[in-house]
Amino acid sequence: MKTLAIIIAFALTSFISHAQDSLKTYTVKVIIENPLNAKGHVLIGLHSADTFMKADGIQSAKVKVIDGQAIASFENVKQGNYAVMVVHDENDNSRMDFEANGMPKENYGMSNNPMLMGPPNFNDAKFELKEDTEINIRF
Repeated sequence: MKTLAIIIAFALTSFISHAQDSLKTYTVKVIIENPLNAKGHVLIGLHSADTFMKADGIQSAKVKVIDGQAIASFENVKQGNYAVMVVHDENDNSRMDFEANGMPKENYGMSNNPMLMGPPNFNDAKFELKEDTEINIRF
């Protein structure tokens, strides 16, 4: 009987601690250190697989370039897989501008800094969030 009580107590403790872990939230700090100039703003979006390459992410920020850097923090983010997308919106029209041939006119980047030929995809930029994280992005 004691053994059964110990097993049940252990199982409940394990279940409760796992449930508390799933309630934890984290901070994602994003640093862009090489914007070419201080014109406009830098648009930074935190995305899930469902929101990737869409206008609205899970969280977003619009920041100025200060001393050659653009920095934003996303707080209260649950554990999971995410990607960060960044655009230097030099003309402040709140969107990425394109040439007639479809090439971007403005600098952009994403988490993991992949070198891509063609449109980005979530798997190239995703990272697993399980603790407070700092992401450095290059244009």
